[in-house]
Parts: sequence; C-alpha cells; structure tokens
Amino acid sequence: MNILGIETSCDETAASLLEGRGDKIKVISNIVSSQIDIHKKYNGVVPEVAAREHVLNILPVINEAIGNIKPDAIAVATGPGLITSLMVGVETAKTLAYAWNLPVISVNHIEGHIYSCFIDNAAKIKFPAIFLTVSGGHTMIVLMKNHGELKIIGETVDDAAGEAFDKAAKLLGLGYPGGPLVSKEADKFSGGSGLEFPRPMLNKPNFDFSFSGLKTSLLYKVQKDKKWKKRISEYCFKYQEAIVDVLVKKTIKAAKKYDAKTVCLSGGVSANKTLRETLEKEAKKEKKTFIKPEFKYTTDNAAMVACAGYFNAKRNKYIPWQKLKANCNLDLK
Repeated sequence: MNILGIETSCDETAASLLEGRGDKIKVISNIVSSQIDIHKKYNGVVPEVAAREHVLNILPVINEAIGNIKPDAIAVATGPGLITSLMVGVETAKTLAYAWNLPVISVNHIEGHIYSCFIDNAAKIKFPAIFLTVSGGHTMIVLMKNHGELKIIGETVDDAAGEAFDKAAKLLGLGYPGGPLVSKEADKFSGGSGLEFPRPMLNKPNFDFSFSGLKTSLLYKVQKDKKWKKRISEYCFKYQEAIVDVLVKKTIKAAKKYDAKTVCLSGGVSANKTLRETLEKEAKKEKKTFIKPEFKYTTDNAAMVACAGYFNAKRNKYIPWQKLKANCNLDLK
C-alpha cells in the first residue's frame, strides 16, 4: 500500500510517499519545505505568514513527493497545530481525494510523531510501549498498548520543553530556533559549575511536567550575574541538564510503572543529542528496548504522518473526505 502523507501543522510544508507491507515500512520520498529562515527575524512562527507560505508550496512539494506514482490513500495531519496552516493541508487532501477518488486518513500530529519511531523499527517495538514526545508545542508521555490504543499519561501544565529551550535562547541572545543553539553552546562547556537549576515537578507522583519556573529561574540568575555573557555555555549546559533530567526520570518512572517493553523518544526535541543518549542509557539499565527515529524524522515531516496513516489504514480507519476538517484536538483515540 502506498500512502501519501501531508503535513502542514506549523511552518513546515511537507509531503511523503510511503510504502507499507506488513511491518515493513519503506519511505519512497520525504520532501520538506522549511520556513525557518522566514520566521527567524520574528524569533518565532507568525501564523498568517506560515499559512501563506503553505499555500505557495503545498502542490509543488506534493508533486515532487509522488512523482509518477499514484498513491492508494492520503493521510493528512488534521491537528493540533496552527489552524490556518492545518487548513491548507486538509483542504488540499480533500481536493486530491475527490479528484483521484482515494480514501483519506485523519492523523493526529502527535500520533505522527509517535509513529516516526516505527519507520525502520516497526518489528522492534513491543507493547506496551512508553513514548516521550517532546517538541516546541508539546511535551507528553504516552502509553501505547497496541495500534490504536494510545493514552496520554503525562503532559506539561505550562511550557513545553522545546518552548523552554526557545525562550532560553532568546533570553541569552542566541537566536531562533532555540533548541539546537542551546545544545550547541552546551557542548562547548566541559568544566565544573556551581550553577544549579530547579527540576520542576520531578518528585511529584504523577507524570506531568512544568518548565515555566525553570525559564524564570534562568531569568533571575542572569539578572543577578553581571558576567553572564561570558558564561553562556555554562548556563546552556546546566539549563539543558535540568530539562533532560526531568524528562528522562519521569519517562523511566512511567516505563517501570506500566511494565513497558519498549521506551521510545520522538518529536523535534528528540534530536537533542544529550536527551537521546541519556534516555537510551537509562532505558537499557532497566532492560527496556530503546527506539529513537532518525534525525530527519524528528522534526515535523510527512513520512511520520504517512506511517501513522498506514497503520490506521490497516485497521480501516478511513474518513469520508467530506468530513475531514482541521482541529486542535489532542485526543489520540
């Protein structure tokens, strides 16, 4: 089965053609048109600008992705995300489904990130599985008992981890997007440090997160430190350390409670080298299989949407194109 995936949740216009045969997933194409350079000058994504760029890029990106191959079905990210951006992808999918007489699969954007782990790894993931999904807009722990059986067991009560990285980068004058820049600076630091940041909600009995207090702590420390500009790498190292510590410990605690066989990491922040290495190390200590997507599938892309669409198609989870609509619902059912 060949699935055309379409992703326009935020500022990436993406299309992918994926071939699925049983548990074997082959990504034929994965085309992404990024808007990062456009939004850099604003230090963040401007929704109206993003939507207009999607309109310009969506058809060329799809044409490049499919070539001369007609897909068997269309999977499209319908939410959550920026509603005006989502609408471009959804309306395009509806039009193509009508014109080509193809079935459609509605894919939750977070579900897409989760299924990025199944690309090249589907046979290795055993249930129950715990997924730490970390991005600029979302930070959550998801329990997956089987395909179609997903439950959010923990999430952020305020800022997402990616958002915390972006705000730190802005505060320290590093630029946008913040995650890679903070990580790059952190890698430069190798000495000892008396600098400490709080681990919000680390000892709470639940699996929720909070990163707004960490951001505030950074602000106060910088305001009191007249030499902070000479210590940027140190600040980034310790700030990143605090975020990774909370993410990893909460995830491992969830994996132990639910007796997970597999621990998976996904989302844009899953590209963070320290997070990937630390979570893998801790998962293996608990004798859990650890799965992470390739770097090219960590940020928003359409291969992950197509992969989620394929596994939904196997369960006949199609939707009439007339009922397809963009939404901001986080329901993963």
